[in-house]
Amino acid sequence: MTRIRAAITGVGGYVPEYRLTNDEISRMVDTSDEWIMTRIGIKERRILKEDGKATSDMGAEAVKQLLIKTNTDPSEIDMIICGVVTPDMLFPATANIIADKTNIRNAFGFDLNAGCSSFLYAITTASKFVESGSHKKVIVVGADKMSSIVDYQDRATCPIFGDGAAAVLLEPTSEDIGIVDSIVQSDGAGRIYLHQKAGGSLKPPTFETIANREHYVYQEGQPVFKWAVSKMADVSVEIMKRNNLTSESLDWLVPHQANMRIIDATANRMGLDKDKVMINIQRFGNTTSATLPLCLWDWESQLRKGDNIILAAFGAGFTWGAIYLKWAYDGKLLNGMARKPEVSKIHTEL
Repeated sequence: MTRIRAAITGVGGYVPEYRLTNDEISRMVDTSDEWIMTRIGIKERRILKEDGKATSDMGAEAVKQLLIKTNTDPSEIDMIICGVVTPDMLFPATANIIADKTNIRNAFGFDLNAGCSSFLYAITTASKFVESGSHKKVIVVGADKMSSIVDYQDRATCPIFGDGAAAVLLEPTSEDIGIVDSIVQSDGAGRIYLHQKAGGSLKPPTFETIANREHYVYQEGQPVFKWAVSKMADVSVEIMKRNNLTSESLDWLVPHQANMRIIDATANRMGLDKDKVMINIQRFGNTTSATLPLCLWDWESQLRKGDNIILAAFGAGFTWGAIYLKWAYDGKLLNGMARKPEVSKIHTEL
């Protein structure tokens, strides 16, 4: 029996126009461009500043671009998952709002929150629906408006985060491409080091929680850094060993864009040269759920069918994981917004 895999057949992305530079942040808190670049590796980050705009608006722009690039009618989509930490509201799901804004009417959808690992968890989940044969066209969105929960009086966290969104289309294939393997893990003991103190059922909003600035990201940097370096590198090496991959046979590492030192440590453990590592943290910062798909969007034109790629992430929870996939198409065909017919109809008979 032929095995069905879930293949990424297109990528769409969106980042806001406004660039928040290190120089501007240094006028908000006691920091500097040199300090931020040395310790984090971020030069600027995009911020969604327009009134009335939320995570779903960025996600919708990414999905619209994706549908155009892949020549897909919204009516063909039968599932949409949004990996997100900053939903528009607690309910309904941001996935449902994105579907409405992109005229997707025949899909069921839901949000998935695994911190910065949200997209990794979401695409792993979505792939199972495709592999089962129950769903033919699934959109996975990674989107966050982190500026909505960042305290711009906190020098430890405000330089890190930016806003953005990206989306991928998953379709079934019987070719030797698509998602081959995944490892996703978590340890809830890490929640004490990275969380939002108030706003949930444990500590609902009050005048006191607002006055105490408890609705922003809270992070203890050193424990988070140590866990991230260890877990993201460990799981990336493990998935290489499980699939007999070497530093020579692996074409790309797509790491979560949280900190350049974490990215470097992961690549070094994997024995990879820097030219095989997708890095855009200096331009976008940590967009949380959006970092992995934004890298794929950024590098799409350089990707070739059959490329061996590992996606790796670490996030609040703690959560972490890695996915090994073989790229499904020649990226330069889609990057120019003109999809070739042979790509748009990838095994539609399955």
